[in-house]
This record gives sequence, structure tokens and C-alpha cells, in this order.
Amino acid sequence: MGIFAYLLGLATGVLLLIWQQQRQSRREQRLMRTLKTTDWPTALGQVERMVQTQPQQQRQLRSLGTSRDTLERILQTAPIGYLQVDEENQLIWCNEQANRLLKMNQPLTGPVQRRRLLLEVARSYELDALIEEAREKQTCCQQEWMLYQISPDPLYPKEEPTYPLRGYALPLDNGEVGVFLENRQEAALLVQQRDRWTSDVAHELKTPLTSIRLVAETLQPRVDDGQRRWLDRLINETIRLSNLVEDLLNLSRLQGDQFQGLTLEPVDLPQLIQRSWVSLEPLAQVKGLSLTYDGPTHCLVNLDETLFHRVLLNLIDNAIKHSPNRATIFVHLTEPDRGAQVSDRQSGSLTLEVMDMGSGFSDKDLPHIFDRFYRADLSRSRSDPLVDLPAVDPGVATEVSRGTGLGLAIVSQIVEAHNGIITAANHPDLGGGWLRLQLPATAQVH
Repeated sequence: MGIFAYLLGLATGVLLLIWQQQRQSRREQRLMRTLKTTDWPTALGQVERMVQTQPQQQRQLRSLGTSRDTLERILQTAPIGYLQVDEENQLIWCNEQANRLLKMNQPLTGPVQRRRLLLEVARSYELDALIEEAREKQTCCQQEWMLYQISPDPLYPKEEPTYPLRGYALPLDNGEVGVFLENRQEAALLVQQRDRWTSDVAHELKTPLTSIRLVAETLQPRVDDGQRRWLDRLINETIRLSNLVEDLLNLSRLQGDQFQGLTLEPVDLPQLIQRSWVSLEPLAQVKGLSLTYDGPTHCLVNLDETLFHRVLLNLIDNAIKHSPNRATIFVHLTEPDRGAQVSDRQSGSLTLEVMDMGSGFSDKDLPHIFDRFYRADLSRSRSDPLVDLPAVDPGVATEVSRGTGLGLAIVSQIVEAHNGIITAANHPDLGGGWLRLQLPATAQVH
């Protein structure tokens, strides 16, 4: 019995040894097959290339670090401000110019050691709104505003300087936003000096132009027919210059401190449109133009009637100038939708549109349509630049030429005084100029 147990154990051990040897043999065979199928030159080449590219990658990393440091130094010394906020609008970086412009009193510029909300260090809600707009739209946004400084000591407040700022916000990765800030104080002063200069010149020119016109009109009946046409031309040019001077004075009054505000009263806007067209109908008849009105028959709106009449005259006159012969001018008045949301200005506003069938505005001209003295290129001028018309004054022949470049600038100022906005575009169907004026819904009288 003991011998049987011994032999059984010996057989079991031998079988186990044989199984282990076979298992090891199979492993060695699999390994040999793997080694035979491996492209050792290629594998070793890849390792070698990785080793060779490591110094190049290190040089690239050092170059990126140098570029980052250079960019930070440029931003630190840039003449415009720059700041950066994280996804929660906490300030994480600013340069010295931004620190100074916003009076943030940061202990140092560059990366911020302790993050705080931007509104805590820079009390500018317009800046905060600009950042939110850029983050929401995921595109570069621009805005201008007046920065009003708050006195640091409420017990002994003192008047802090106020100046205009222009901000450019651009979305970055991970919800961060970068903002460039530009001080517009110098540009605003230049604009004020320009306006003051043009106003002074206009005042100085008004009296001599009136005298020249009176002298020319006195001489007109005393000269022969051959010389009279020269006096007629002199009177025409004097009238044109007088109109230019009057436009300059009106624009200065609208923009300056002497503007006394609006005299608002309920005005039937469709009737005012009709009166404006009747005033300009002689000009339209020369070119065979007609007007098509689309809108309510009556619509009472709180307006300064004199100033808004000037708006309508300029808008319709602009359409007449740039319409081809025997065309139609379209005027469309839309009342506000009472059920519209307050934020939806398009449907919640009183909208007046004036459209012509001319060649439209060029892309180059569109941003400057409401700038003073700006004239569009010749493609936007009338097809017949000089047209004989009935005399403005008895016995005086006149001609219509290109405008002074102030009409739409005056329109923009008057509309702005009424808390409205005006935009220029090309009509998608007609192809001509499309001037769109929007007034607050509260201006309508119910």
C-alpha cells in the first residue's frame, strides 16, 4: 500500500513537470513568433527619432516660454489698458495702464495674487456688461461709455475726473475674457474743438454771405441779359453757402450746451410725412418721382414738430437725390407691438422707414453715413447731378447739386435727442438706400 502511494505521487509529480515544461515551451514559441514578426529596425528607429526630437521639443518649449514673457512685457508697457478675468469675472491679470484708467489701486500689475470680482476693484457696470456680452456671443465686442469715478472717501468726497472709455472684449479659453481699454479723452477734446471751430466760422460767415446776396440781388435787374446769368450763379452759390452755414449752426445748437431741449407735443406723424412730401414735391416732379406710403392713417406721437419736420425733409430729400428718374420712394410706418417684450426693440418701437430705388450704399460708405461732411462715392450720387428747378426766390434760377454732407448728421442728432436710433442699409428687395428710424414705444400717444 505504501509502495502504491509512492508510485502515485511520483506519477503525479512527473505529469505536473511535463505540463509545466509544455506550458513554458508554448510561451517560448509565442515569444519567438512575436520576435520574428516584429520590425526591429522600424521600432528602434522610432525610439531613436523620439530621442533625437527631445532636444528640439525642449527648444520649442523654451521658445514658447520666451514668447509668453515677451507678450507679457509688451502688454505691461502698452499705451492701452489690458485686463483679463476668469469664468466668474474675477480679475486674474491687468497691466499698469488698465490699473490707472480704472483706478483699481492694485498693489502690482501682471498676474493677480488674490482674485477678486472685477466689480469690486473697478466700479464700471458697462465694463462688466461688455465682458458678459463677449462671453455670451463668443465674438469680439466693442462699447464706449463714460467712466464716472467714485470718491474713495465718502466722508470727504471730492470731484473725480470723468472721461470716455472704449473697450474691446474678446473671449478666451475656459470662459476667460480679455479686455483692451482705450482712453478716448483726447479724441473727445479734438471733436469738441472741431465743433467749436466750425460753429465760430459759421457765425463769422453768416453776415458777409447775407450782404453778398443782397448786393447781388440789387444788381440783378440793373445788368443786361448777358451778364445776368453770372449774377444768377453768384446768388445760387451764395444761397448754397448760406444753407451750409445754417446747417452748421443747427448742428452746433443740437450738440452744444446751448441746446434747450425738445418742445414735445402730440403730432400726427402720417400728416407730418404728407406735409414734408408736399414741400419737396417740386423737386420730385422734375425727376418724375412718386411716393408710396404704407402705414396707419393717424398716429399721434410726442415729438418736437419743428425738429422732426426737419428729419422728414432730410430723409425724403436724400431719397429724391439718389432715386433714378420715374422711380418710387417708399415710406413705411409701423406702430409698436404692445405685446412685445421690453428687450425686443424691433417690435417694441415705433418704426419709420424711407426707401429709394437707387444704387444703394457701398460697404465702404455705410459706417460713415451719419458723419458730418461725409459724402458717398459717385456711384451713390444722382444720375443727373445738375437739374434746373423753379426758382427758390422770384426771378432767381436755382440748380440742385450734391448736398453739404450735413443733412443726415443733423437727422442723427435730432433722432438721438428723441431717444431714438437711426440706421442705414441697403434694402434686400429694392436694392436702394434704406434708412430706418426707431422711436421708443412710449413716445406714441394712445
